[in-house]
Amino acid sequence: QVQLVESGGGLVQPGGSLRLSCAVSGLSFRIDFMSWYRQAPGKQREFAAIIFSGGSTNYADSVKGRFTISRDNAKNTVYLQMNSLKPEDTSLYYCKMRDVRGNDYWGQGTQVTVSS
Repeated sequence: QVQLVESGGGLVQPGGSLRLSCAVSGLSFRIDFMSWYRQAPGKQREFAAIIFSGGSTNYADSVKGRFTISRDNAKNTVYLQMNSLKPEDTSLYYCKMRDVRGNDYWGQGTQVTVSS
């Protein structure tokens, strides 16, 4: 059974940094890509960042230049380094993984709150 477990969320002041982690276990097939989404209260879930199996990345305009997605293949873990955080980054952050068979899996989410 595939499981994704996020960690690293918390409360941070504007301008601060956090690093989120998402560890994947129970894989049956290779990973195609891993991504981060976020959902603020009362809003739809939105895409934040993605990293493909080949290593290429892409970001939402709202986080480009501030967030960096990376991965450790040996640990089946993806990271999201978030710098220069703003109050509008406050959201529940979700990790999503797609395997090479096209199956999507989501984590339970980790809360990030940016406030002074």
